[in-house]
Amino acid sequence: MINEAEVLAALKHCIDADTGRDYVGMKAVRDVKIDGGNVALAIAMPFPAASRHAAIAEQVQTALKTLPGVAQVSVKVETRVDAHAVQRGLSPLPGVKNVIAVASGKGGVGKSTTAVNLALALAAEGARVGILDADIYGPSQPLMLGLQGQRPESPDGKSIIPLLAHGLQAMSIGFLIDAEQPMVWRGPMVTQALMQLLNDTRWDNLDYLLIDLPPGTGDIQLTLSQKVPVTGAVIVTTPQDIALLDARKGLKMFEKVGVPVVGIVENMAMHICSNCGHAEAIFGEGGGGRMAQEYGVSLLGQLPLDRAIRESTDTGKPSVAADPDGKVATIYKQIARTVAVKVGEKARDFSAKLPKIVIQNN
Repeated sequence: MINEAEVLAALKHCIDADTGRDYVGMKAVRDVKIDGGNVALAIAMPFPAASRHAAIAEQVQTALKTLPGVAQVSVKVETRVDAHAVQRGLSPLPGVKNVIAVASGKGGVGKSTTAVNLALALAAEGARVGILDADIYGPSQPLMLGLQGQRPESPDGKSIIPLLAHGLQAMSIGFLIDAEQPMVWRGPMVTQALMQLLNDTRWDNLDYLLIDLPPGTGDIQLTLSQKVPVTGAVIVTTPQDIALLDARKGLKMFEKVGVPVVGIVENMAMHICSNCGHAEAIFGEGGGGRMAQEYGVSLLGQLPLDRAIRESTDTGKPSVAADPDGKVATIYKQIARTVAVKVGEKARDFSAKLPKIVIQNN
Protein backbone atom coordinates (compact mmCIF):
# COMPACT_ATOMS: atom_id res chain seq x y z
CA MET A 1 0.00 0.00 0.00
CA ILE A 2 1.27 3.46 -0.92
CA ASN A 3 2.16 5.91 1.86
CA GLU A 4 2.44 9.69 2.16
CA ALA A 5 6.25 9.68 1.92
CA GLU A 6 6.04 8.06 -1.53
CA VAL A 7 3.46 10.63 -2.63
CA LEU A 8 5.67 13.53 -1.53
CA ALA A 9 8.73 11.95 -3.17
CA ALA A 10 6.86 11.79 -6.48
CA LEU A 11 5.66 15.38 -6.16
CA LYS A 12 9.23 16.61 -5.75
CA HIS A 13 9.60 15.98 -9.47
CA CYS A 14 6.63 18.25 -10.30
CA ILE A 15 8.08 21.67 -11.11
CA ASP A 16 5.94 24.80 -11.10
CA ALA A 17 6.32 26.75 -14.35
CA ASP A 18 6.20 30.18 -12.70
CA THR A 19 8.70 29.62 -9.88
CA GLY A 20 10.88 26.78 -11.15
CA ARG A 21 10.41 25.03 -7.80
CA ASP A 22 8.70 21.78 -6.88
CA TYR A 23 5.40 21.87 -4.98
CA VAL A 24 6.86 20.13 -1.93
CA GLY A 25 9.67 22.67 -1.68
CA MET A 26 7.10 25.45 -2.06
CA LYS A 27 5.17 23.94 0.89
CA ALA A 28 2.12 23.93 -1.34
CA VAL A 29 1.11 20.30 -0.76
CA ARG A 30 -1.72 20.08 1.77
CA ASP A 31 -4.25 17.59 3.16
CA VAL A 32 -2.83 14.38 1.71
CA LYS A 33 -5.32 11.54 2.20
CA ILE A 34 -4.77 7.94 1.14
CA ASP A 35 -7.52 5.35 1.02
CA GLY A 36 -6.25 2.16 -0.53
CA GLY A 37 -5.44 3.01 -4.14
CA ASN A 38 -7.13 6.41 -3.96
CA VAL A 39 -5.05 9.53 -3.27
CA ALA A 40 -6.53 12.97 -2.59
CA LEU A 41 -4.61 16.17 -1.88
CA ALA A 42 -4.65 19.92 -2.27
CA ILE A 43 -2.10 22.17 -3.92
CA ALA A 44 -2.28 25.58 -2.24
CA MET A 45 -0.49 28.01 -4.54
CA PRO A 46 1.00 30.97 -2.62
CA PHE A 47 0.17 33.29 -5.52
CA PRO A 48 -2.83 33.60 -7.87
CA ALA A 49 -2.56 31.41 -10.97
CA ALA A 50 -6.13 30.32 -11.74
CA SER A 51 -5.40 30.08 -15.47
CA ARG A 52 -2.88 27.34 -14.67
CA HIS A 53 -4.87 25.39 -12.07
CA ALA A 54 -6.08 22.76 -14.55
CA ALA A 55 -2.54 22.21 -15.86
CA ILE A 56 -1.17 21.91 -12.31
CA ALA A 57 -3.83 19.34 -11.39
CA GLU A 58 -3.06 17.32 -14.51
CA GLN A 59 0.68 17.49 -13.79
CA VAL A 60 0.19 16.15 -10.26
CA GLN A 61 -2.23 13.45 -11.37
CA THR A 62 0.16 12.24 -14.05
CA ALA A 63 3.04 12.03 -11.59
CA LEU A 64 1.11 10.12 -8.93
CA LYS A 65 -0.55 7.68 -11.30
CA THR A 66 2.89 6.28 -12.14
CA LEU A 67 3.21 5.01 -8.57
CA PRO A 68 2.45 1.29 -8.05
CA GLY A 69 -0.93 0.72 -6.46
CA VAL A 70 -2.41 4.14 -7.24
CA ALA A 71 -5.76 3.78 -9.00
CA GLN A 72 -7.29 7.24 -8.69
CA VAL A 73 -5.94 10.70 -7.90
CA SER A 74 -8.05 13.66 -6.81
CA VAL A 75 -6.32 17.06 -6.84
CA LYS A 76 -7.76 20.37 -5.63
CA VAL A 77 -5.74 23.43 -6.66
CA GLU A 78 -6.41 26.63 -4.76
CA THR A 79 -4.87 30.02 -4.00
CA ARG A 80 -3.71 31.03 -0.50
CA VAL A 81 -2.00 34.42 -0.48
CA ASP A 82 -0.18 35.41 2.72
CA ALA A 83 0.71 38.85 4.04
CA HIS A 84 4.38 39.65 3.53
CA ALA A 85 6.90 41.87 5.24
CA VAL A 86 6.80 45.66 4.82
CA GLN A 87 9.03 48.56 5.90
CA ARG A 88 10.38 48.37 9.43
CA GLY A 89 8.05 49.86 12.01
CA LEU A 90 4.90 49.52 9.88
CA SER A 91 2.16 46.90 10.02
CA PRO A 92 -0.12 45.71 7.17
CA LEU A 93 -3.32 47.69 6.60
CA PRO A 94 -6.57 46.31 8.02
CA GLY A 95 -8.25 44.21 5.34
CA VAL A 96 -5.17 44.26 3.09
CA LYS A 97 -2.47 41.57 2.96
CA ASN A 98 -0.07 43.17 0.47
CA VAL A 99 0.31 46.68 -0.94
CA ILE A 100 1.98 47.05 -4.34
CA ALA A 101 2.93 50.53 -5.55
CA VAL A 102 2.92 51.12 -9.31
CA ALA A 103 5.15 54.07 -10.13
CA SER A 104 6.92 55.91 -12.91
CA GLY A 105 9.39 58.72 -12.85
CA LYS A 106 7.79 60.34 -15.88
CA GLY A 107 4.21 60.93 -16.96
CA GLY A 108 2.77 59.61 -20.20
CA VAL A 109 4.38 56.16 -20.06
CA GLY A 110 1.11 54.30 -19.46
CA LYS A 111 1.50 53.76 -15.72
CA SER A 112 -2.20 54.04 -14.85
CA THR A 113 -3.18 51.77 -17.73
CA THR A 114 -0.59 49.24 -16.59
CA ALA A 115 -1.74 49.49 -12.96
CA VAL A 116 -5.41 48.84 -13.69
CA ASN A 117 -4.66 45.97 -16.07
CA LEU A 118 -2.27 44.35 -13.57
CA ALA A 119 -4.97 44.65 -10.90
CA LEU A 120 -7.51 43.05 -13.24
CA ALA A 121 -5.01 40.34 -14.18
CA LEU A 122 -4.39 39.45 -10.53
CA ALA A 123 -8.15 39.29 -9.99
CA ALA A 124 -8.59 37.12 -13.10
CA GLU A 125 -5.97 34.76 -11.68
CA GLY A 126 -8.03 34.28 -8.53
CA ALA A 127 -6.93 36.98 -6.07
CA ARG A 128 -9.02 39.52 -4.19
CA VAL A 129 -7.72 42.85 -5.48
CA GLY A 130 -8.25 46.55 -4.92
CA ILE A 131 -6.85 49.65 -6.62
CA LEU A 132 -6.25 53.06 -5.05
CA ASP A 133 -5.85 56.02 -7.38
CA ALA A 134 -3.20 58.09 -5.57
CA ASP A 135 -3.01 60.77 -8.26
CA ILE A 136 -4.91 63.49 -6.42
CA TYR A 137 -4.29 66.14 -9.07
CA GLY A 138 -5.16 63.99 -12.08
CA PRO A 139 -7.21 60.90 -11.14
CA SER A 140 -7.77 58.61 -14.12
CA GLN A 141 -9.09 55.37 -12.61
CA PRO A 142 -12.77 56.50 -12.56
CA LEU A 143 -12.69 56.78 -16.37
CA MET A 144 -10.62 53.65 -16.89
CA LEU A 145 -12.94 51.56 -14.71
CA GLY A 146 -16.16 53.02 -16.12
CA LEU A 147 -17.11 54.54 -12.76
CA GLN A 148 -17.35 58.22 -13.70
CA GLY A 149 -20.19 59.98 -11.92
CA GLN A 150 -20.59 57.31 -9.26
CA ARG A 151 -20.21 58.14 -5.57
CA PRO A 152 -19.12 55.76 -2.81
CA GLU A 153 -21.29 55.29 0.27
CA SER A 154 -20.32 56.18 3.83
CA PRO A 155 -22.50 54.23 6.28
CA ASP A 156 -21.15 56.00 9.37
CA GLY A 157 -19.97 59.37 8.00
CA LYS A 158 -16.35 58.40 8.72
CA SER A 159 -15.45 55.43 6.53
CA ILE A 160 -16.06 54.80 2.82
CA ILE A 161 -17.12 51.64 1.04
CA PRO A 162 -15.05 51.19 -2.16
CA LEU A 163 -16.81 51.04 -5.49
CA LEU A 164 -16.73 47.81 -7.48
CA ALA A 165 -15.79 47.42 -11.15
CA HIS A 166 -14.84 44.26 -13.06
CA GLY A 167 -14.25 42.46 -9.75
CA LEU A 168 -11.98 45.18 -8.31
CA GLN A 169 -12.51 47.27 -5.19
CA ALA A 170 -11.64 50.84 -6.20
CA MET A 171 -11.14 54.20 -4.52
CA SER A 172 -10.16 57.56 -6.02
CA ILE A 173 -10.50 61.24 -5.20
CA GLY A 174 -12.24 61.33 -8.58
CA PHE A 175 -15.25 59.62 -6.98
CA LEU A 176 -15.66 62.48 -4.51
CA ILE A 177 -15.31 65.54 -6.79
CA ASP A 178 -16.67 66.69 -10.13
CA ALA A 179 -14.67 65.50 -13.15
CA GLU A 180 -13.79 69.07 -14.16
CA GLN A 181 -12.91 70.33 -10.69
CA PRO A 182 -9.17 71.10 -10.34
CA MET A 183 -7.46 70.18 -7.08
CA VAL A 184 -5.64 73.43 -6.29
CA TRP A 185 -3.99 72.08 -3.16
CA ARG A 186 -0.55 72.33 -1.62
CA GLY A 187 1.51 69.27 -0.76
CA PRO A 188 0.37 68.74 2.86
CA MET A 189 -3.30 68.76 1.83
CA VAL A 190 -2.61 66.27 -0.95
CA THR A 191 -0.78 63.84 1.31
CA GLN A 192 -3.51 64.14 3.96
CA ALA A 193 -6.13 63.34 1.30
CA LEU A 194 -4.14 60.29 0.20
CA MET A 195 -3.89 58.94 3.76
CA GLN A 196 -7.60 59.47 4.31
CA LEU A 197 -8.49 57.65 1.11
CA LEU A 198 -6.21 54.79 2.09
CA ASN A 199 -7.12 54.45 5.77
CA ASP A 200 -10.80 55.42 5.72
CA THR A 201 -11.75 53.02 2.93
CA ARG A 202 -13.25 49.72 4.08
CA TRP A 203 -11.05 47.39 2.07
CA ASP A 204 -12.64 43.95 2.20
CA ASN A 205 -10.16 41.10 2.69
CA LEU A 206 -7.76 42.02 -0.12
CA ASP A 207 -4.84 39.84 -1.15
CA TYR A 208 -3.36 42.79 -3.05
CA LEU A 209 -3.99 46.53 -3.08
CA LEU A 210 -2.37 48.26 -6.04
CA ILE A 211 -1.63 51.95 -5.58
CA ASP A 212 -1.52 53.92 -8.82
CA LEU A 213 0.99 56.66 -7.96
CA PRO A 214 1.32 59.99 -9.76
CA PRO A 215 4.53 60.44 -11.78
CA GLY A 216 7.63 61.83 -10.11
CA THR A 217 9.27 61.54 -6.70
CA GLY A 218 7.44 64.18 -4.68
CA ASP A 219 5.29 64.47 -1.56
CA ILE A 220 2.93 61.60 -2.30
CA GLN A 221 5.71 59.13 -3.04
CA LEU A 222 7.60 60.16 0.11
CA THR A 223 4.48 59.89 2.27
CA LEU A 224 3.67 56.50 0.79
CA SER A 225 7.13 55.12 1.51
CA GLN A 226 7.23 56.47 5.08
CA LYS A 227 3.69 55.86 6.31
CA VAL A 228 2.13 53.16 4.12
CA PRO A 229 3.14 49.49 4.53
CA VAL A 230 4.29 48.73 0.99
CA THR A 231 5.24 45.16 0.14
CA GLY A 232 6.93 46.10 -3.13
CA ALA A 233 7.01 48.55 -6.03
CA VAL A 234 6.66 48.10 -9.79
CA ILE A 235 8.34 50.67 -12.07
CA VAL A 236 6.71 51.40 -15.43
CA THR A 237 8.75 52.95 -18.24
CA THR A 238 9.06 53.07 -22.00
CA PRO A 239 12.32 52.10 -23.74
CA GLN A 240 12.99 55.78 -24.47
CA ASP A 241 16.12 57.20 -22.85
CA ILE A 242 14.32 60.26 -21.46
CA ALA A 243 11.72 58.03 -19.76
CA LEU A 244 14.44 55.75 -18.40
CA LEU A 245 16.25 58.76 -16.93
CA ASP A 246 13.25 59.54 -14.70
CA ALA A 247 12.43 55.88 -14.05
CA ARG A 248 15.90 55.47 -12.53
CA LYS A 249 15.12 58.27 -10.08
CA GLY A 250 11.94 56.50 -9.03
CA LEU A 251 13.78 53.23 -8.52
CA LYS A 252 16.52 54.87 -6.46
CA MET A 253 13.91 56.63 -4.33
CA PHE A 254 12.32 53.30 -3.35
CA GLU A 255 15.76 51.87 -2.59
CA LYS A 256 16.56 54.76 -0.25
CA VAL A 257 13.34 54.43 1.74
CA GLY A 258 13.57 50.64 2.07
CA VAL A 259 10.78 49.62 -0.31
CA PRO A 260 11.90 46.68 -2.48
CA VAL A 261 11.44 47.07 -6.22
CA VAL A 262 9.69 43.98 -7.59
CA GLY A 263 10.72 44.77 -11.15
CA ILE A 264 10.28 46.88 -14.27
CA VAL A 265 7.50 46.82 -16.85
CA GLU A 266 8.51 48.12 -20.27
CA ASN A 267 5.46 49.68 -21.88
CA MET A 268 5.11 50.63 -25.57
CA ALA A 269 8.06 48.37 -26.36
CA MET A 270 7.00 47.68 -29.93
CA HIS A 271 4.39 48.94 -32.38
CA ILE A 272 2.78 46.51 -34.81
CA CYS A 273 1.14 48.20 -37.80
CA SER A 274 -2.53 47.21 -37.93
CA ASN A 275 -2.46 47.36 -41.75
CA CYS A 276 0.75 45.62 -42.80
CA GLY A 277 1.98 43.96 -39.60
CA HIS A 278 5.34 45.75 -39.68
CA ALA A 279 7.01 45.90 -36.24
CA GLU A 280 8.78 49.10 -35.26
CA ALA A 281 10.44 50.13 -31.99
CA ILE A 282 9.16 53.71 -31.99
CA PHE A 283 10.49 54.59 -28.52
CA GLY A 284 13.76 52.72 -28.77
CA GLU A 285 14.64 49.13 -28.02
CA GLY A 286 15.79 47.20 -24.95
CA GLY A 287 15.88 50.16 -22.55
CA GLY A 288 13.86 48.43 -19.84
CA GLY A 289 16.06 45.35 -20.01
CA ARG A 290 19.25 47.41 -19.71
CA MET A 291 17.87 49.28 -16.72
CA ALA A 292 16.79 46.04 -15.04
CA GLN A 293 20.25 44.55 -15.53
CA GLU A 294 21.96 47.71 -14.32
CA TYR A 295 20.06 47.74 -11.02
CA GLY A 296 19.78 44.00 -10.49
CA VAL A 297 15.99 43.80 -10.70
CA SER A 298 13.71 41.80 -12.97
CA LEU A 299 12.25 42.87 -16.30
CA LEU A 300 8.70 41.72 -15.56
CA GLY A 301 7.46 41.98 -19.14
CA GLN A 302 7.11 44.07 -22.27
CA LEU A 303 3.86 45.47 -23.61
CA PRO A 304 3.19 46.63 -27.17
CA LEU A 305 2.05 50.05 -28.32
CA ASP A 306 -1.43 48.86 -29.24
CA ARG A 307 -4.43 51.00 -30.16
CA ALA A 308 -6.78 48.47 -28.55
CA ILE A 309 -5.20 49.09 -25.12
CA ARG A 310 -5.97 52.80 -25.39
CA GLU A 311 -9.48 52.26 -26.76
CA SER A 312 -10.46 49.80 -24.05
CA THR A 313 -9.32 52.00 -21.16
CA ASP A 314 -11.06 55.05 -22.65
CA THR A 315 -14.34 53.12 -22.70
CA GLY A 316 -14.04 51.98 -19.08
CA LYS A 317 -13.24 48.36 -19.81
CA PRO A 318 -9.45 47.79 -19.78
CA SER A 319 -7.85 45.13 -21.96
CA VAL A 320 -7.89 42.30 -19.40
CA ALA A 321 -11.63 42.82 -18.88
CA ALA A 322 -12.48 43.60 -22.51
CA ASP A 323 -10.61 40.67 -24.09
CA PRO A 324 -9.54 38.32 -21.29
CA ASP A 325 -8.21 35.67 -23.69
CA GLY A 326 -6.46 38.09 -26.05
CA LYS A 327 -2.72 38.47 -26.58
CA VAL A 328 -2.46 41.67 -24.55
CA ALA A 329 -4.41 40.21 -21.61
CA THR A 330 -2.13 37.15 -21.70
CA ILE A 331 0.93 39.41 -21.33
CA TYR A 332 -0.64 41.29 -18.42
CA LYS A 333 -1.53 38.00 -16.69
CA GLN A 334 2.01 36.71 -17.07
CA ILE A 335 3.40 39.94 -15.62
CA ALA A 336 0.87 39.79 -12.78
CA ARG A 337 1.83 36.21 -11.91
CA THR A 338 5.51 37.18 -11.95
CA VAL A 339 4.81 40.11 -9.61
CA ALA A 340 2.83 37.83 -7.29
CA VAL A 341 5.60 35.21 -7.30
CA LYS A 342 8.22 37.79 -6.35
CA VAL A 343 6.00 39.20 -3.61
CA GLY A 344 5.46 35.64 -2.39
CA GLU A 345 9.21 35.12 -2.11
CA LYS A 346 9.45 37.83 0.54
CA ALA A 347 9.37 37.01 4.24
CA ARG A 348 5.87 36.48 5.59
CA ASP A 349 4.33 38.88 8.09
CA PHE A 350 2.89 37.16 11.17
CA SER A 351 1.89 40.28 13.13
CA ALA A 352 -1.82 39.70 12.53
CA LYS A 353 -1.53 36.23 14.05
CA LEU A 354 0.33 37.28 17.19
CA PRO A 355 -1.69 37.80 20.37
CA LYS A 356 -2.21 41.35 21.59
CA ILE A 357 -0.72 41.91 25.04
CA VAL A 358 -2.54 44.45 27.18
CA ILE A 359 -1.20 45.54 30.58
CA GLN A 360 -3.79 46.79 33.04
CA ASN A 361 -3.49 48.10 36.57
CA ASN A 362 -5.92 46.25 38.80
